[in-house]
Amino acid sequence: MKCLLVGVNAKYIHSNPGLYSMKAYATKYVKEYAKCIEIAEYTVNHRMEEILSDLYLRKPDVIGFSCYIWNSSLIQELIHEIAKLLPGIPIYVGGPEVSFDAGMRIQSLKEVTGIIIGEGEETWKELLDYYVGGKGELCAIAGIHFRDGSYTQRALLDFKNLPFMYESLDDFKNRILYYESQRGCPFRCSYCLSSVDKTVRYRDLDYVQKDLDFFLENKVKQVKFVDRTFNMNANHALTIWTYICEHDNGITNFHFEIAADLINDDQLAVLGKMRPGLVQLEVGVQTTNQETLKAICRNNNLSKLKQVVSRILDQGNVHLHLDLIAGLPKEDLISFANSFEEVYQMKPHQLQLGFLKVLKGAPIASQVEEFGIVYLSKPPFEVLKTRDLSYDDVLILKKIEDVVENFYNSNQFSLSIKYLERYFESAFAMYHALADFLELNQYYQCSSSRVKRYELLLEFFRSLKNEEFEEFRQILTLDFYAREKAKSRPEFACDLEPYKEEIRNFYEKEIQTPNLLKGYQARDSKQLARMTHLEIIRQENGHNRHVLFDYQKINPISGNARIVDV
Repeated sequence: MKCLLVGVNAKYIHSNPGLYSMKAYATKYVKEYAKCIEIAEYTVNHRMEEILSDLYLRKPDVIGFSCYIWNSSLIQELIHEIAKLLPGIPIYVGGPEVSFDAGMRIQSLKEVTGIIIGEGEETWKELLDYYVGGKGELCAIAGIHFRDGSYTQRALLDFKNLPFMYESLDDFKNRILYYESQRGCPFRCSYCLSSVDKTVRYRDLDYVQKDLDFFLENKVKQVKFVDRTFNMNANHALTIWTYICEHDNGITNFHFEIAADLINDDQLAVLGKMRPGLVQLEVGVQTTNQETLKAICRNNNLSKLKQVVSRILDQGNVHLHLDLIAGLPKEDLISFANSFEEVYQMKPHQLQLGFLKVLKGAPIASQVEEFGIVYLSKPPFEVLKTRDLSYDDVLILKKIEDVVENFYNSNQFSLSIKYLERYFESAFAMYHALADFLELNQYYQCSSSRVKRYELLLEFFRSLKNEEFEEFRQILTLDFYAREKAKSRPEFACDLEPYKEEIRNFYEKEIQTPNLLKGYQARDSKQLARMTHLEIIRQENGHNRHVLFDYQKINPISGNARIVDV
């Protein structure tokens, strides 16, 4: 008998940890189940017909679908069609998208046998006991909302009994691995489904360290902890970070979502010792508006948060990602602009501008009338407007989100953006103006190449300050070469033909007596020139500036080449 678990991920690099956890749990108690359970993963970019044919050819006897906001429409289609091809097959669905309105959902999914609510490990194991082992009665299995409306609530899983989900890494090449060292969240943020389960359960630290060894020994590229607030238990976080620091393999990166205002001095000290790029931290600021924070039941100590962010950035070795959410209650465009400005001035490596999603089961879903929240009727249930934020405002923020992602978060325009900031009263005003300019130039109607973005930014500056155009053009050129050695020189860069002899002499001298480019033995000057770049910046005083870009030494935080003034 084949019991198939199906996941449809947002991107190829993602995986579905819930499915692997369910398989590992069932196999822990009945080893023979390993032969019965099969996992099939796809992405939302696959055509429905492609997935359907693959599911059919696998010939499952029981099938389970993992449902999230990004895949629920596609999965609903698949369920309707696979039931035609495999009539009578037991079909189960689970996941946050179906767990909180199971009574309504099961009526619209007429082919579904039952909806698994909440944690699925024990429920799936008992389903296998029934279908594969022939044990018990189907209607007696807790945690499933059946078509007849019957449902028995299942107690929370003893997290200590949860086995490690990765037996092998054969199916995870070039993909992010997800890991949880704890479940639940004590906070009550009204927009978040984690607020429903306030019981926090921790994995034994001895087991966590063994799991980390597996990742480190296999030189996994990235492990993303899915713990909702990783550092809510200070000792738990400190122990794991210390272990990672002391057992660094020089390759693996670990991602954590944290509450910055809970970070203490001991944790900061350990973070400061880590290899640059070993960890990256994500902090959900969401808003700096105190009324909004109160309305969403969120307690941020913003003063402490800013201090911690500043100390982490000063240490210079941890990639820091700060989040904002637009469309929260009691925050209009002016208030959001203030929140944006406060977070932007913290100078994170990335600033994620997201939009409120009214998720089924989240407390805010019952407050939409109170706050005048209007949102999409279908996934991703994203805010359209609120009593304080009009749809026109949302459209403005959508454009700004795109600009921030491409021109700030990409780290491709670091010097240019910093230079531009001096011409605006605020960063928000700058990105707003840039968004309007790009719309006017039909940027959003075409897929702009990397070079085109530089050219558009140059034209944007020309529209602001034509007399300083030359200086900005040179800064833009430095940003361009900081990322890569381009095969062809962009049109906005000055002509280096007059300096060919000077550049040639520099590389020949470096080959004879390595000074700035050590470690390039067995290379000739032409090879050295192809692996690096020397840019000449003309200055008004007549003394040209020589800037060297070394692409063999990339900054793991910014992604930029090593830059040296010659």
